[in-house]
Amino acid sequence: MSAVGCDLLVIGGGLAGFAAALSAAEAGLQVVVLEKTAQTGGSSAMSGGCLAFAGTDLQRAHGIEDSAQLLFDDLVQVGKGECDEALVRLYTDHQLATYEWLRGLGVQFSTVIEAASGQSLPRVHNVDPADMVRQLEQAARATGKVTVHLATRARRLLRDVQGRVHGVSAEQAGHLVEFHAHRAVLLASGGFVQDRALIHRFVPQYDNAVFIGGEGNEGDGLRMAWALGADVRDLPYIKGTFGKHPMDEHNHHACLAVYKGAIAVNQAGRRFVDESLSYKLLGDAVMAQEYGVAYQILDQDIMDSGDNQVRILDFSRRLEEGLFVEADSLEQLARLIEVPENVLRAEVQAYNAAVCAGTEPEFGRRHLVHQHGALRPIERGPFYAYPSTAAVFGTYCGLVVDTELRVHDVFGVPIEGLLAAGEMLGGFHGAAYMTGSALGKAAVFGRLAAATAASR
Repeated sequence: MSAVGCDLLVIGGGLAGFAAALSAAEAGLQVVVLEKTAQTGGSSAMSGGCLAFAGTDLQRAHGIEDSAQLLFDDLVQVGKGECDEALVRLYTDHQLATYEWLRGLGVQFSTVIEAASGQSLPRVHNVDPADMVRQLEQAARATGKVTVHLATRARRLLRDVQGRVHGVSAEQAGHLVEFHAHRAVLLASGGFVQDRALIHRFVPQYDNAVFIGGEGNEGDGLRMAWALGADVRDLPYIKGTFGKHPMDEHNHHACLAVYKGAIAVNQAGRRFVDESLSYKLLGDAVMAQEYGVAYQILDQDIMDSGDNQVRILDFSRRLEEGLFVEADSLEQLARLIEVPENVLRAEVQAYNAAVCAGTEPEFGRRHLVHQHGALRPIERGPFYAYPSTAAVFGTYCGLVVDTELRVHDVFGVPIEGLLAAGEMLGGFHGAAYMTGSALGKAAVFGRLAAATAASR
């Protein structure tokens, strides 16, 4: 069996992996990245490209006064207090520096800033996610200190006689190869969205959801850490994202017209939830409806408020693709989507009356999204419906870590030599999710994990 040595061994070639690899190389470490599939990017490259940052120059240019403290408050509130506040504080303390670091590497952010799930202010910083990962990979390779092995699947973590993790045994071209790390092994291999058995074990209510994610996200890193007694958290909070068209196999992204003022109705034509909630909580709500499907109902004014620079708000593209159902009247729209005409009309009328009177509509909706934006009536035709279900884009739960990104065992003791970052890290999101915090934490915690490795 052959062996390869390095300072930091990174398992997973997505955003967290390459943020760590490049940061470690900048600190002078020799790095090996193992990517299970034939190409890098993983779920990061398939995402909507949103990162949650606060206090940036782009926000200030739009007159948006955001802060790390407000970001912290929102993350804790959205997570319903189930998150590890020390990890949240770690993120908010380092997110602005990470934004500047990405900008310095040439990552291009859209000049438009939008508010989305869980945000009290507009803080969606949008990028082309595949390009971002490629830029970090290219920068990492250009240092001469980072080697990437594709089609290489890590199978087992290796420990020395003192119990310290010092490498992995991996499968490469049908042969086993050992990779040894002098400083640390970083698990950045994503979640387990592609392992339906694990999904069923933890959240059987999502058995019929749509599953979208990196093809290699089968829980390998989680299982390898489990084998060493690693602790886990947030497993009960695996959730789908509301807004995925149930019949569209080409556009993998959610459409969130609700965050611009649309309402969500079920197959009976009735509203069933406060549409301003995190789209993870909306995912739970839609899966509890008949057939697990709802419709986002909007008018022309809301259609016109979309933003083609933010994928989850790009209504015009979805309209061009024929994904919206369009009608001149609410009654005609109801017939087209096969819900009772009188019920849909009454729901919209009741909602509009509350909005115009300045009172709360049913289910207590106060804002467009989280604590941002004034509600608007749905009254100017034509009218539109967007069929929507929940899609599980990521599991966003996993290993217990401390603020040095060291993995802890079930007794709360760090497993020496083992770090984790990205999707497979638990404790950060808690019960729900803020738009942009998944890619954000991948970049932030990937960099911080590299700092931990460099300090050893």
